[in-house]
Amino acid sequence: MTNFPRIRLRSAAGVVCGTVVASALVGAIWGVLAPAEHLLVVAPDRGVTLTGESVHRFDAIGMFACAGLVVGILAAVAAWTARRSRGPVAVAAVLAGNIVGAGVMALAGLGVAALRFPGDDVSTPGTIVATAPGIGTLLVLVFQPLAACVVTLVLAALNPFDDLGISDSPVELDEWDERDATLTS
Repeated sequence: MTNFPRIRLRSAAGVVCGTVVASALVGAIWGVLAPAEHLLVVAPDRGVTLTGESVHRFDAIGMFACAGLVVGILAAVAAWTARRSRGPVAVAAVLAGNIVGAGVMALAGLGVAALRFPGDDVSTPGTIVATAPGIGTLLVLVFQPLAACVVTLVLAALNPFDDLGISDSPVELDEWDERDATLTS
C-alpha cells in the first residue's frame, strides 16, 4: 500500500510549483501583449493622455484579470486530475499556489513591460512617449485564486463519491444502484 501523506504532500508541492511557473510564464506573455499608453509631454515630467489612449489602461487591467482567471481555472482542474491527492491538502495547495502565482504573474508581467517600454525622455515638451502598462490596482490579483477556489468547489460538489474518488476501486454508481435494489427486495 502506498503512503498517502507522502503522495499528497508531493502532489501539493507540484501543484504550487507548477502554478507559480505557469503564472510567471503567463505574466511574461501579458507583459509582451499589453498595450502601452501614449502621452504628450506638455512640460518637463508632465504629460497628458492622447485621445483614445486612456482606454489602454483598462485594456491592460482586463487582459491581466482574464489571464489570471485562465491560470486559476487550469490550475484547479490540473490539481483535480491527481485523484489520490484530493482533499484539504490539495485545496490548500491550489489556493497557496494561485495566491503566490498571482503576485509572480504581476511581477513578471510588469518587469517584461518595463523592458519593453523603457523610460523615454519626458523632459522635451511636444514629444509623444509610450508608458509601460500597469495592473492599476492590487485587487486584480484576487481573480486568479478566486477562480481556482470556485472551480475546485464546483468539481468537489459534482463528484458523486463521498471520498472524492480517492479510493483504489471506487464503486460505480450503476453497480451501487443494482446492489441497493437487490438488498431492498
